[in-house]
Amino acid sequence: MGGETTDVKKGNFLDAFLAGARQGFTIGTTATLPNVFFAFVLIQVFEVTGLLELIEAVFAPIMGVFGLPGAAAAVLMAGAMSMGGGMGVAAGLAGSGAIAEGSQIAILLVGNYLMGSMIQWVGRIVGTIGINPKYNLHMVIICLINALTAMFLTNLFLF
Repeated sequence: MGGETTDVKKGNFLDAFLAGARQGFTIGTTATLPNVFFAFVLIQVFEVTGLLELIEAVFAPIMGVFGLPGAAAAVLMAGAMSMGGGMGVAAGLAGSGAIAEGSQIAILLVGNYLMGSMIQWVGRIVGTIGINPKYNLHMVIICLINALTAMFLTNLFLF
């Protein structure tokens, strides 16, 4: 104990701040921004091709339980793949008037964060830590149940 040395670098606050700012900028420009940009492009493709109207019609009864229009299902689909992308889809839908700003975005925010890029995480984390792949579907279903329950409760609390 007495004569041990450590490999901890000592620096000042400014060095740590600048290193963190660089790392944050890199993450923002290489991970978050492309996901959000893709979400805006995806919404435009959905609108131009008429696929958004199909999503609206198919999912309207299900999403109505949460006080949302059917088009809001696109947010959850995108959110399952990328949390930032899901919020980009929500912003795009709000901008186009397909979903109302405020309470509907709040409900979607809860669902999006509880699903939290679950498809990415199943591959990146669960696959690498050695959990039996037969449980992947179970974990995805648990995420969906959590998200849908929270969206339902959020709708109740808001109205």
